[in-house]
Amino acid sequence: MLAGQEKNKKLGGLEVRRRRSLRILIGIWCAGFLALVVGGTFALTEITGSDAEAAITPAPGPVTATPQVAPAPADAPAPAAAALGAILAPAVANPALGTLTGSVTDTATGTVLWSQDPDRPMIPASTTKVLTAAAALLSLPPDHRITTRVVEGSRPGEIVLVAGGDPTLTAVPVGADGFYPGAPRIADLVQQIERSGALVDTVLVDTGSYMGDPMAAGWTPSDVEGGYIAPIEPVMLDGGRLNPREDESPRSATPALDAGRALAAALGADPATVAFGTASPGAAPLASVQSALLRDRLRQMMDHSDNVLAETIGREIAVASGSPASFTGAVDSVLRALATAGFDVGDVTMHDVSGLSVDNRIPARLLDAVMASAAGGEQDGLRPMLDYLPVAGATGTLSDRYASANRDGAGWVRAKTGTLSEASGLVGTVVDVDGRVLSFALMSNDRLPGESRPALDAVAATLRGCGCR
Repeated sequence: MLAGQEKNKKLGGLEVRRRRSLRILIGIWCAGFLALVVGGTFALTEITGSDAEAAITPAPGPVTATPQVAPAPADAPAPAAAALGAILAPAVANPALGTLTGSVTDTATGTVLWSQDPDRPMIPASTTKVLTAAAALLSLPPDHRITTRVVEGSRPGEIVLVAGGDPTLTAVPVGADGFYPGAPRIADLVQQIERSGALVDTVLVDTGSYMGDPMAAGWTPSDVEGGYIAPIEPVMLDGGRLNPREDESPRSATPALDAGRALAAALGADPATVAFGTASPGAAPLASVQSALLRDRLRQMMDHSDNVLAETIGREIAVASGSPASFTGAVDSVLRALATAGFDVGDVTMHDVSGLSVDNRIPARLLDAVMASAAGGEQDGLRPMLDYLPVAGATGTLSDRYASANRDGAGWVRAKTGTLSEASGLVGTVVDVDGRVLSFALMSNDRLPGESRPALDAVAATLRGCGCR
């Protein structure tokens, strides 16, 4: 997505003494505004005396914009499969890729141009999030939000923080940002509670909206300590990060209780008394805050490869489909949404929807098919996912890749990355030199990321340089 900024310019130091001078000033502003928009400038001479008039310099002619980003042409030449395969051959033969599977598709026609063992289930790492994002776009409205509530407890002085599934709540002071832009704040809950007149001495945390084990098969406690995940509970501060300004900060082992403790401390209650509890049906409401829009959280999930966001969004999908808000419910709901949309989810094994589990297995053909469908327009609802992908050499998990080696792909490759100890993946799109949009899924197992990631980048950069006719 391209974003623009509007610059407000103020006219200062001009004293307008008479209505005639004011009319002149307004006329000057109107005459020069178009020139400002297209890059021109205008100048005002100093006004002196009651009858002085503002003079203007002649405005330059309009500037013709020459945008550097343009839609891919509809008539771009189609690559030939044989030519593309021949050009890819040296890159995909790199031993640094270990066991490589993959698929490349011409998104305009849906034709698979190249593949290598595409049906083989591989450790997908965080390319799993492609499936999670796709299922969310197919199942939920883009403006979907999660609500965190506070209600009265069972006795005077007791309140219950009712967790709804938002891990982005932050306790950082007002005026500073937590990890997630646009996240709700503990301070907002406190303000509402104080406005209600409630006196608080005890805070309980109701986590009943989630079910099952908070850690998935294939996760380890070291993943929490290493900053990759937190136990999946339905309320957290900054995704469970102990340092809300650091992406891979060590995470809390008790994220929901931490949120309750932050609320208690802000209200002047004893954080040491915070415990789990259950809100009574019909308990009087005291406060509520809402998460950012789903579309914003999906962007954050994909751009930063955020495992906690992926798992909580997976539970949003589960709840919307009537399934339990658990690992099993999230996985089943994601795969069901994809199958309903016509994707072949056979040979898929998933224990989570973030890709952190080393026990997950996904074939490259499915990942490529989802990406090709998004880019080719077969599923219009998936199109926003293209804008969530990191850009090579520029944003997210690709910001420090393609900067020196494989620089031909910088700016042209947009892809979701995946990295585990012996698995790397790259799934996305690239515009070749003829302007044709290709989707691809590349999965490398049995090699350390330090070896395999540059080799994967080289394959995608080769696709960028391929006219292949």
